[in-house]
Amino acid sequence: MILSVSSSVITICKDAAGVAGNIFAFGLFASPIATFRRILRNQSTEQFSGLPYIYALLNCLLCMWYGTPFISYDNMMVMTVNSVGAVFQLIYITLFIVYAEKIKKIRMLGLLLLVLGLCAIIVAGSLQIIDAFTRRIFVGFLSGASLISMFASPLFIINLVIRTKSVEFMPFYLSLSTFLMSSCFFLYGLLNDDPFISAPNGIGTVLGIVQLVLYFYYNNRTREDSSEPFIVEYA
Repeated sequence: MILSVSSSVITICKDAAGVAGNIFAFGLFASPIATFRRILRNQSTEQFSGLPYIYALLNCLLCMWYGTPFISYDNMMVMTVNSVGAVFQLIYITLFIVYAEKIKKIRMLGLLLLVLGLCAIIVAGSLQIIDAFTRRIFVGFLSGASLISMFASPLFIINLVIRTKSVEFMPFYLSLSTFLMSSCFFLYGLLNDDPFISAPNGIGTVLGIVQLVLYFYYNNRTREDSSEPFIVEYA
């Protein structure tokens, strides 16, 4: 009886962490909207790079595939959040291709096809692995490595903040959303006994804390005439 109650509590806490993670992730996915308003207004991608959206799409697709019942058990929250993230990234990439210069347009289209092709190969290849445990390990390592690389991408911005002593290029709400989403899915992974979710998000939580500490430390030194903040996306 006690074990049954304990299991029910863990399940409720895990689901709550997953739902909260989905909500905070939406803030991350929506963060580039301001950038694309500018692109739509100016009818040009200017000096913005489309690579973050390509990386984010690859990460979302890999993590979405890991969250499906074909690969891992009871990871519906992971599948849903990354499905929404993939839709957001596809919209951003489409808009970028539409308003980019010809050379950037061709490069972005090529990268998009490369990502879709690579994911198709991974999906088809993993389905050929008969043993379910081995299949989960294979896809789990790929999705985990992709997620870690995405969480590690703000390191150059952290370095920039320290060098310039300014938080101009590190938006507060983006850093806060990163921390909240990572901590929720870190807890979700722990409660679900899934190291491929808890480990990468644990790293993301630590990096989110670092960003918040730096923000509050350097906030009073931020230049008032700061330009539009640089946007970095996660999944």
